[in-house]
Amino acid sequence: MNKKVALLMSGGDASSYCAYLLKEQGYEIYGIYLKLHGREELHAANIRNIQKASSHLGFAYDVLDAQELFKEHVYSEFVRGYQEGRTPNPCAMCNPRMKFGFAFTKAMEMGCDYIATGHYARVEKGRIKEAFDSHKDQSYFLFGIPQEAIDRVIFPLGNMLKQDIKPIALSKLPWLGSIETYKESQEICFVETDYVDVLKQHVSVEQEGEIVNTEGQKIGKHKGYMQYTIGKRKGFSVKGAHTPHYVLAIHPKENQIVVGTKEELAKNRVLAHPLALPHDFEPRECMVKIRYRSPKVPAKVHLDAQGQLIANLKEHAYGVANGQALVLYDGDLVLGGGFIVHSEIASS
Repeated sequence: MNKKVALLMSGGDASSYCAYLLKEQGYEIYGIYLKLHGREELHAANIRNIQKASSHLGFAYDVLDAQELFKEHVYSEFVRGYQEGRTPNPCAMCNPRMKFGFAFTKAMEMGCDYIATGHYARVEKGRIKEAFDSHKDQSYFLFGIPQEAIDRVIFPLGNMLKQDIKPIALSKLPWLGSIETYKESQEICFVETDYVDVLKQHVSVEQEGEIVNTEGQKIGKHKGYMQYTIGKRKGFSVKGAHTPHYVLAIHPKENQIVVGTKEELAKNRVLAHPLALPHDFEPRECMVKIRYRSPKVPAKVHLDAQGQLIANLKEHAYGVANGQALVLYDGDLVLGGGFIVHSEIASS
């Protein structure tokens, strides 16, 4: 009897190719499309594409409406995060709660043996592993998924280069050329243009405020603090400045942003609220990432008396933002991580 796998499908050509790869490997496929947001026109196009893949490849699929759960655990937290001066990471919140939480539970209830997604990642030794395509690797966003899901997940694209997938897929599945296409999927599924446009639907984002330096001196005006993230150097002007200035801190209650030089942006100690760590976690040295596109930095990590995850970096990191994920790596394997709540320059 063939093993049954629940394939989370986006409606794009890559997820249809995942279905093909899994079928070639002998799995019985059950497609799942998650409705997470209110963009109904996009949902309709995606579901039509999945229907086409379903009829060509011969598998059943279902559409699960999870909009209320997504709103509670991801969308509302996204809006609240910016209101509170953080830079939330909705994909890192969505994966453990929705795809490998809600959908994984549904898949197991349906009698599936595995769950599969089109993420660029791999699994090794019971850990999430970086993808073969280092430029598209998504292991950072998967740090928080539960072990029970890691033990049953399949990433069909994990050993492939993204640039190779479309031409190979079209040669194997010519009908893919007729599926409806849209702009390559955004980093955030519910953001059509810019995250500020999403915030505008719920809060006032255009409240002009003061720009101050690290001494507290008023040196300019900003357009509204929610339009800025740590490390940003555009969208504001500083009186008399001859060198680039970066956002160092955001103070929502005062409607202020603090700016300074790149050197002032440096941090070497990061505190995070842990979301997923090995049950036998001990103080250790490892590599850490503080943002998806940031390079790994060597660090000593441990839990303090309050249970906070502390990373003492051996090199300075720039653009450390509350709300982003602090992800721990052992080589190319993900150890776990948490969401950043504080960062600072600590004396050695």
